[in-house]
Amino acid sequence: MPTTSAELKGSLFPLSILQLEDNNLEKLQSQLDNKLKQAPAFFFRAPLVINIEQVDDQEIDFLKLKQFIEEKDFICVGICNGTNEQKNLARLAGLATLRPPKANENKPKILIEEPAADPIVIESEPEEITVIETNKAPNMIVRQNVRSGQQIYAKDADLIIVGTVGNGAEVIADGNIHIYGKLRGRAIAGANGNKSSAIFCQSLEAELVSIAGTYWPSDAIEKSLWQQSSVIKLEQEQLIIEPLSTI
Repeated sequence: MPTTSAELKGSLFPLSILQLEDNNLEKLQSQLDNKLKQAPAFFFRAPLVINIEQVDDQEIDFLKLKQFIEEKDFICVGICNGTNEQKNLARLAGLATLRPPKANENKPKILIEEPAADPIVIESEPEEITVIETNKAPNMIVRQNVRSGQQIYAKDADLIIVGTVGNGAEVIADGNIHIYGKLRGRAIAGANGNKSSAIFCQSLEAELVSIAGTYWPSDAIEKSLWQQSSVIKLEQEQLIIEPLSTI
């Protein structure tokens, strides 16, 4: 009979930290909504750890808090900096209890200002840290306008354009494309077939947009989204364009 085994190893993973300023869920809702308006695709299904050090000695309804956060399409992993009583209540709600690494304990706390905050360490000392290496290249950053007739390709990487992509220009990436300016030419993300890729731009005026081979020419883009900050992504084999608040 074949046998199987499971091996547990300590490791570090980057997680976003949600700074809970008080026990007011209505206030928290407003803060999360503002972040989601800026970049809904960026924070979608992002894992969060809730830092509750500012609500010390207060009784928190962790089941309600967890449900509220997951309704916003985040993944609630656990809490950190709680009292022993708060930790026990959190565990009863199915949440992990975590602590920041010592080197970062004196860092100022912010509310999801970074896509991946400092790593969180589980409260048992890991015997071994497993490092997973990938072949993904560093992001390609272009700090100028891309003019008509030019083509830029970021192989196995995200492409970041700090400028405008002009009419007749083409930008291509195997990963995501971020354009901190106007997109007037053609943008092709997920060129290697990666359907989770997306295109972000400050002003959508494109000749063509494409994700993993599915494309729209300019006349397929809704006029209400024209010249708006937008994210283009692929869902169920269909392109979806959503507006973004100006970042």
